[in-house]
Amino acid sequence: MQTKQDRSPWLWVPSLYFGQAIPYVVVMTLSVLMYKERGVSNSDIAFYTSWLYLPWVIKPLWSPLVDMVRTKRWWIISMELLIGAALAAVGFTMHLPGWFQLSLAVLWVMAFCSATHDIAADGFYMLGLKQHQQAAFVGVRSTFYRIATLAGGAAMAGLAGRLAKRTGDVGFAWSVVFFVLAALFIALFAYHSRALVRPAEDKTVTGENRLKEFVATFVSFFRKRDIWLILGFILTFRLGESQLLKLALPFMRDPVPKGGLGMSVEDIGTVYGGIGVVALTLGGLLGGYLISRHGLKRCLWLMVFAVHIPDIVFVYLATVQPQNIVLVASSIAFEQFGYGFGFTAMLLYMIMVSEGEHKTAHYALCTGLMALGMMVPGMFSGKIQEYLGYQHFFIYVCLMTIPAFIMAALVKIDPEFGKKTEQ
Repeated sequence: MQTKQDRSPWLWVPSLYFGQAIPYVVVMTLSVLMYKERGVSNSDIAFYTSWLYLPWVIKPLWSPLVDMVRTKRWWIISMELLIGAALAAVGFTMHLPGWFQLSLAVLWVMAFCSATHDIAADGFYMLGLKQHQQAAFVGVRSTFYRIATLAGGAAMAGLAGRLAKRTGDVGFAWSVVFFVLAALFIALFAYHSRALVRPAEDKTVTGENRLKEFVATFVSFFRKRDIWLILGFILTFRLGESQLLKLALPFMRDPVPKGGLGMSVEDIGTVYGGIGVVALTLGGLLGGYLISRHGLKRCLWLMVFAVHIPDIVFVYLATVQPQNIVLVASSIAFEQFGYGFGFTAMLLYMIMVSEGEHKTAHYALCTGLMALGMMVPGMFSGKIQEYLGYQHFFIYVCLMTIPAFIMAALVKIDPEFGKKTEQ
């Protein structure tokens, strides 16, 4: 008989990381399109939605508490319930006076719950799987995270577009979207209450010396060997993407005379929620498989190129402005396959850096630093795009990937890390 401890990771890893992505895609992607549809400028969208990234940046400040108070399993389930409630609350703001400020405030609170969920989920992943399983499933978690990013964002955007056309009420359409997402998250809460395993190491830290333990968590991280290389690699790996991400959807939505592609919300949903999801799934799974076979060090350069080189796709799209949806979808699929394949390397690198005592808090520090590398450049990307125009902006984005290549040449990785050992 199968026990809770030996359940297949397939029963909880995909749903856990699908759920982890939903609030992230809401505050960082779906909100961008929502505000765009309701007439907010590109510069305001980029600036204010980048501030929503703050909880992910500062989450290391309370990540040790997740280690020391209750279990990771408890934190996961509790935060999922709160996030579901927050999603519903956003839906209720759509027709209120000052909806923009109110929706931002609720999204900001939800982001704090989501950041806490991330801490617990990433720590739970490391406790619930052996090292070779972590490597094998890193592609799976990345894939389902990105599936939620695309399906939860683009599919819901498509739903909003169709409802807006039928009703003529954009606010109502987005309210429905948030209510649907709230229902989905409540369902995840109910499922994980039963499906999550109970690792023996997932336990509350006891004792009276919690403050000392809290301080030791941060001190031990910044005393890691080659910490400056670690910081440089994490902070620069997504420097280009941090700016591309903010303007990709506005670019696809803006009319051709403004330099965009003039796509409808429904077409954006089709491109990102269809072909893009398939390409991303294949890329993520392949990335995890290769690392588990050959190790992170041997795969690193291939994956760094795979993440960044496809950004050239957006230079092409901004230059040609094709109106053929098949061509656009194929271009996005190429970019998404490369991202799904290559980002696997960063996920496993952060796991490697976090190995040892305080692994949950140290992983949160890594992701918080990566969030900082996304937040600050993203805040100003709208202003840069408005100054340069879309074509030159995407060329600039490609140039912003150069630091990631430099750091990849300097970073140090154990040749055996991530490789599945023979049993």
